[in-house]
Amino acid sequence: MAAYSQLIESIGRQREAVIGYQSRMTAIPALGPDNGGTGEMPKALYLEGVLRDLGVSDILRVDAPDDRVPDGVRPNIVARIPGKSSRRLWILGHMDVVPAGELSHWKSDPWKTVVDGDRIYGRGVEDNQQAIVCCLLIAKQLRELNLTPDLSLGLIFVSDEETSSHYGMHYVMKKRPDLFGADDFVVIPDYGVADGSFIEISEKGQLWLRVEVTGKEAHGSRPHEGRNALVAASDMILHVRDLESLYAETDPIFEPPCCTFVPTRHEENVLNINSLPGRDVFYVDCRLLPGVDHDAVLASAREIMEAVAERHSVKVDVSAVVNAPASPATSPDSEVVRRLSGGIREIYGIEPRCVGSG
Repeated sequence: MAAYSQLIESIGRQREAVIGYQSRMTAIPALGPDNGGTGEMPKALYLEGVLRDLGVSDILRVDAPDDRVPDGVRPNIVARIPGKSSRRLWILGHMDVVPAGELSHWKSDPWKTVVDGDRIYGRGVEDNQQAIVCCLLIAKQLRELNLTPDLSLGLIFVSDEETSSHYGMHYVMKKRPDLFGADDFVVIPDYGVADGSFIEISEKGQLWLRVEVTGKEAHGSRPHEGRNALVAASDMILHVRDLESLYAETDPIFEPPCCTFVPTRHEENVLNINSLPGRDVFYVDCRLLPGVDHDAVLASAREIMEAVAERHSVKVDVSAVVNAPASPATSPDSEVVRRLSGGIREIYGIEPRCVGSG
């Protein structure tokens, strides 16, 4: 316990190291191609260099082929630090971030960190660079204190978490399942609250729908000659909420405790104001409770949209852009949750709560 306390205390004194790691990572916009970027490779190369500088020698890459990025691959880093036991604690972070959005809404450059007291502002500092910084600090202090942890330690920095994980953790699991032991622990510091009291044990499934409406283009002054795809799509958007009554299950560990169905992105249709659009495309973000059948939701969405399409004399195609059903929940009584709960009680003096995330 003395070595454990020494490690915790020394990590707590690493303010400048935290700011340094965060600043350098934030300056490397790791946007995947689905978010208009060129991938995570520059950030991965930086992190590989940091790990080597910290004395971590067991580093491997599990790169997923992707011809949409300049390097042709999406990098995934696996680093291992031996402990007294072959049983391993894995800590998982993701390198990619979401776009900065409307720049005028930022008070500072999103790609440059701003430190204000105990807060750091910048795109990606929370989601998910804080997890990566945690991993780097542990590796740094284990070396500087010359400590060997009781459990072996595994650090994984993946790509593509923000859009599907197809080129990230899914690929790692598919190509290198041999990395993981049946009794290993896995902790993913992604979702949480400021005081550290939440332990996420379950996550909703993700279903992103693309709805393409096809009508007939016409001049804006002669609407009777066309079939307005925008009007039909607008009607469909209002009927997205019909899914809420069809899938009304609740689970109190989630907030909100129900499935959610939210129209989000809308593609540009015609370029000029005086043309009636013959094609319109919008998207729906569905977050589904574990156990809800994704195929059934997709079928229901098609049925709802087709009924609206018939009223407007247009055609509609509803397809899944992302379809990732929820994994089984981790039991609150599992060893990893019990150990993590004990650490939270000891270090923060608070009682943790098991929750779900959307």
